[in-house]
Amino acid sequence: SDNNVIHLDEVKCKGTESYLWDCPHAGWSKHDCEHNEDVSVICSGEKNKLFPLPFPDMSLRLVGGGDPCEGRLEIFHNGTWATVCDDGWAMEEARVVCRQLGCGDAVSAKGDAFFGIGTGPILLDEVACGGTEPALEQCAHRGLGTHDCYHKEDAGVIC
Repeated sequence: SDNNVIHLDEVKCKGTESYLWDCPHAGWSKHDCEHNEDVSVICSGEKNKLFPLPFPDMSLRLVGGGDPCEGRLEIFHNGTWATVCDDGWAMEEARVVCRQLGCGDAVSAKGDAFFGIGTGPILLDEVACGGTEPALEQCAHRGLGTHDCYHKEDAGVIC
């Protein structure tokens, strides 16, 4: 049997995304596929171009709380800090954020801009984690920058 992991399923790109993982998808390693459904592409461009792994510049921080392990979630992407919409935001997502930040377990998942409204772009919406992912970027979402939210819906966590 093949031990290679299937990383992406239900990928829905517009065609303008910089990277495949910027497209909406079911979540890293979440799939109902077999390897006989693996996809391929044929390109006519630059050879041996190195592409970074998913979200190489994505740092997380919590702001507006009493300490670095509570606050509004912000993600550094494309040179700016962005927020996450609270649609579907729950303890599973909070657990992943707290673990990724080295802040222990989650105590609470906060919505409705509990820690104040952010500024800048809203990067993620409808984030869906199982709770055991090592990093937030491995959870399902609508696609980077794809949302129907306002900053009054900024998500936060208490670890």
